[in-house]
Amino acid sequence: MTLRQAATATGLIAGYAADTLFGDPRRGHPVAGFGRAAAACERRWWGDSRGRGAAYAGACVGAVVGLGFAARAATKHRPFARFALTAVSTWAVLGGRGLATEGTEMARLLDADDLPGARRRLSHLCARDATGLDAAELARAATESIAENTSDAVVAPLLWGAVAGIPGLLGYRALNTLDAMVGYHSPRYERFGWASARADDAANLVPSRAGAALTAACAPLAGGSARRAWRVWRRDGALHPSPNAGQVEAAFAGALDISLGGTNSYGGRVESRGSLGDGPDPAAADLRRAVRLSRLTGFAALALALAVAVAR
Repeated sequence: MTLRQAATATGLIAGYAADTLFGDPRRGHPVAGFGRAAAACERRWWGDSRGRGAAYAGACVGAVVGLGFAARAATKHRPFARFALTAVSTWAVLGGRGLATEGTEMARLLDADDLPGARRRLSHLCARDATGLDAAELARAATESIAENTSDAVVAPLLWGAVAGIPGLLGYRALNTLDAMVGYHSPRYERFGWASARADDAANLVPSRAGAALTAACAPLAGGSARRAWRVWRRDGALHPSPNAGQVEAAFAGALDISLGGTNSYGGRVESRGSLGDGPDPAAADLRRAVRLSRLTGFAALALALAVAVAR
């Protein structure tokens, strides 16, 4: 292993540990700063055109990737600086601790029968319209979000960091943030956000499937079945309208022996998803198990990322 490989690998470990112990930075979060800058660019750049949307996505992500390449070049012969920048970048782009915190809080609110509080809290996990959702629907929404974001906010950034170092970490998070901002099927973003959404789909094709496989492998440690998780993933993963979200959601459904999927509302737009899994609707206890499975899958993703970083 070269010093640069060791710096990247240990930087990933340190960044993962920082996210696990401390969660997101409380002030001056780089991802939030990027989001504000991207929103300002959108206000000046927006047009009902795929071309303008592609140029917007390319400029926003390209600027961040350029910073990553500059950081990598500046630390080419400085392994400790490479380690430090990789660690800080990894901490900034991961969201495992925040995901677990929100899932645990949602479970607490559901156990307390505080449905108004749970409906308000759901907005911390996803953009789904929570008005009128009952306890089972809230638990399902939260569990689905935990599953999907285990891939988006933990597995994918770690793997991109392992493959491409600092530029991979920063570029992936920038692209995923743009998808969350403009990658919607809505009158404003149907065309303008098309490039951001398709690029994010491409960036997550391998990580989402790796995340599903890791979920199946970790299922017994969360009281589930690896065989059932694998079977449901292979059978139901493609039923979801997203080419990636359904992969990990189906694996979680099989691992926890619950049913996910159904009809969801986003800002007045109704989306029908396939049925994932064979078990009952999730409850608060299943949401807690989903949080545990998410943590285990994230740790397994770190081990995979380290193997990739060393092999690369």
